[in-house]
Amino acid sequence: MELTARQLLERLVAFPTVSDQSNLELVNFVETYLQSHEITPTKVMNPEGDKAALYANIGPETAGGVVLSGHTDVVPVKRQDWRSDPFTLTERDGRLYGRGTCDMKGSDALALAAVPLALRKPLKRPLQIALSYDEETGMTGAPPMIDHMLSHGLPRPGAVIVGEPSMMKVVTGHKGGFGYQVHVRGHEVHSSMMHEGVSAVMMAGELVSWANRMNRQCAQATPGALAGDFVPPYTTIHVGTISGGTAHNITARDCRFEIDFRVVPGEDHSEWQQKFLGEVAALQRQMQAIHPDARITADQDFGVAGLAPETQGEAEKLARRLTGDNATHVVSYATEGGLFQERGLSTVICGPGDIAQAHQPDEFMSLDQFQKGEIFMERLVETLCV
Repeated sequence: MELTARQLLERLVAFPTVSDQSNLELVNFVETYLQSHEITPTKVMNPEGDKAALYANIGPETAGGVVLSGHTDVVPVKRQDWRSDPFTLTERDGRLYGRGTCDMKGSDALALAAVPLALRKPLKRPLQIALSYDEETGMTGAPPMIDHMLSHGLPRPGAVIVGEPSMMKVVTGHKGGFGYQVHVRGHEVHSSMMHEGVSAVMMAGELVSWANRMNRQCAQATPGALAGDFVPPYTTIHVGTISGGTAHNITARDCRFEIDFRVVPGEDHSEWQQKFLGEVAALQRQMQAIHPDARITADQDFGVAGLAPETQGEAEKLARRLTGDNATHVVSYATEGGLFQERGLSTVICGPGDIAQAHQPDEFMSLDQFQKGEIFMERLVETLCV
């Protein structure tokens, strides 16, 4: 299977690996592609057996190689107005359009295209591929994959490069985060007697108001040592969806919302969790003083570590040599980079494309960025021969 990076991207985009669907057709294609080059990849299945992560070692079975990390899932296209089929790679005006071209099948395709190039070179250290699932819905696929890589004989890498879109700049830090699905259960009465009832909607509003207060406090505080380069330079709390209530004259029985925390490096996730859950507990006590069946449940649905800038990190030094970028870059979006780093692996973010295109209708990767990604891979392979 001698496929160019462009051909590989075309194949990858054609798989509609939206996170609520299986990614096995894509993973099986990648497995066959690697096997055609006499590479035996390892698949790590999810508990349900309908998704898989995949990793592989190309070159010598020695430590100190470089992992190219990517994810296989994409966000939905429903209710988005696309000019062309989102699952057909389409070139227009110097851009490659399609769901995932930027986030992040473009980077995945470039990594896979580097495999035959690496096999033709006298590598002294291996090139390693790691592709996860469910990055977009909580980053649940990467942790078991990374743990499997480290515990099942894959030579320990010296650096990890996560190919999220960074315009080929070297990103050394990003915020971490976690989120909760919150269900507020109230007690219904006629609204004229609301003092005898518990409105789930109004109690949920108390938690939203708490989030607003915390955001104001964070914005007014002095940024921490690792936070100053971020925009904004503080932890943020966001409620993206909320629904509830039965009628305008009934105290709401149910209200549900999602709340997400984006935490700057240097701050403790557990402290923020304790603050939030403490507020939940205090509000629930108020509710149950009115009616004992009232309650609040908060189920954590994702959690990912931040990426902290490293002192003399091997991944950073490597990426800077390959790109020539010596500026300082951090981002507020989360990636799987923090998951590699918290397991002791030197990690940076460096990939083609602009994050502004991620998740958008008519998502695209510019041909210029794609070509820069190809040059990066060629230089990386040459570096692994030294």
